[in-house]
This record gives sequence, C-alpha cells and structure tokens, in this order.
Amino acid sequence: MGGRSQLVVNIREAFQWTRTSVNLVTIVILSRGKCGLSKCVTRYLVAMAAADLLVVLIDLILRQIPITYYEQLLLLYNIPVCNIHAVLLYAATDCSVWFTVTFTFDRFVAICCQKLKTKYCTEKTAAVVLGTVTVLSCLKDITWYFMLSRWYTLGNVPWFCAVEGSVNDWRVWGAIEILHYILTPGVPFLLILLLNVLIVKHIVVANRTRRRLRDHSSEESPGDPEITSRRKSIILLFVISGNFILLWAMFTLYSIWIRVFGFTGRTGIPPIFLMELGFMLQLLSCCTNTCIYAVTQNKFREQLKNMLKYPFSLILKTIK
Repeated sequence: MGGRSQLVVNIREAFQWTRTSVNLVTIVILSRGKCGLSKCVTRYLVAMAAADLLVVLIDLILRQIPITYYEQLLLLYNIPVCNIHAVLLYAATDCSVWFTVTFTFDRFVAICCQKLKTKYCTEKTAAVVLGTVTVLSCLKDITWYFMLSRWYTLGNVPWFCAVEGSVNDWRVWGAIEILHYILTPGVPFLLILLLNVLIVKHIVVANRTRRRLRDHSSEESPGDPEITSRRKSIILLFVISGNFILLWAMFTLYSIWIRVFGFTGRTGIPPIFLMELGFMLQLLSCCTNTCIYAVTQNKFREQLKNMLKYPFSLILKTIK
C-alpha cells in the first residue's frame, strides 16, 4: 500500500512541475495583451493562471520543506506551520475554482445579457470581482487553522496536517468541514453547469433564428461561419463542465467518505492512495481550465509558437 501511495505522490509531483511551466507560459503570453482578447477577459484569464500557479507553489514547495529540512524545523515546533500552510493552500484553491465561476458568469453576461454587457464586462468590474473573491476565500478558509494539527504527519503515508481529534469527535466541526466541500466544489459546479446550460440554450435559439433568416435570403453561402463559431462555443462549454466534475469527483467522494466514517464509524476507511489520487486530479484541474480557454484561441497559439521559437532564433543570431 505504501509503495502504491508513493507512486501516486511521485506522479502528482511530476504533474505539479508540468502545471508550473504551463501556467507561467500562460501568464506571460496573456499579460502581453497580443492574443486579441478584451482587457476584461485577459484579466480573468491571467487571474486564473496566477491562482493556479499559486496552488502549485504552495502545495509542491511547502510540502517538500518539512521533509527535506525536518530536523531544522523542529526548532519551530511551537509554531503552527502546517495550519498556516493549509489556510494558504485552501484559499488559493478556492480562488482558482471561483475565478473560473466568475469568468463563466462574465461570458454569460456577454452572450446572453446585451443590455448589461457594457456595464458589467469591463476591466474595472473584473478587478473588483476578483478582489472580492480573493478576500472571501481567505476569510472562509481561516477555519482550517483551528481544525488541523500544528505539525505535519510524516512516515509511510502522504504528508500533510492531521485533523485534530476534537474535530473528528465534535459534529459542529464536521458540519463546517462538509460546508467547505459544499462551497468548493459543490456550488461552483452547479453554477458553472447552470450558466453553461443557459448559454447553450441562448446560442441554440439564436442559431435557429439565424437559419430562418438565411432560408428566406436569396444569397446563401455553403456554410455559416457564425453558426460554426457558436457550435465550437457549445463544445467548449461542455468540455469545461465535464473536466471540472471529473477531476474533482474522486476528491469530493473521498472527503465525504471520510466524514461519514467519522460520524457513524460504519463505513470502512478508504485506501490512502485514493486520497492522493484525488488530490492529484483535483490539483490538475487548476491548470486545465486556463489551458482549455486559452489554447483554443488562434492568436494565443501563434504567441506560444513565437515564444518557443525565440530561444532558437536567438541562438542562430548569436552564431551568425
């Protein structure tokens, strides 16, 4: 069991380094503002990529420090290092998830609410929304500081803060923990799904109206680029929703399983490697949304190609 769990940990760390590179490249390209996106959309995408990168750094680097420098950190035993780590990690994860929700809502307004679009879909509004989400996420996750142990759990199991014994025994803390999982990812998934359904419905109705107008027009073309673009938007929205629920499913089910065991003691404890696999998939979702949104843009791909070619062209210039 320990070997299987360690294998999952190693795979997860490899994913983490990959995600770090992906998010760094995404931030650099989007920040240059040459992808043909509005400033509002660019701000959302950069915020999503930055939150994803923060999750990677907090999860990967801060998990390795207590392992590599265990003896040195014994001097800090009285400082709740793990509690602080947990609050930062959960807050960054919440920001990553809820930034996706706010961006989806922004696209819903832009597509379905034309009267509200000019007032809401602005760079200033995006900054206010993202700042509010960040503050609320930090306030919400302060409770983890009091629910977890002050130090890391080491040994043949994955390392992170252990849950305090009083938390397992007291139903109030259990209810607070379940509320955390409802707010992230339960509510975000429902909101993303609802917004996507409304957007798809709006696009389908608009396509039907457009087809009727084209049927009555004498000048018909073999294909309608507008309808093709809308069809791609529908596919993209379904990919986002499916990606989110699939990558968060195991983590959510494991968390509920553990909490039910704590309440009743009637269910068996799930294997630890399932927890690590759930963490890996959940953290992987922190980079896929940005990639899906950004890589589908032609100009983003052009900028990515130019960035990859730049070191080689620089070497050729130096040789010449």
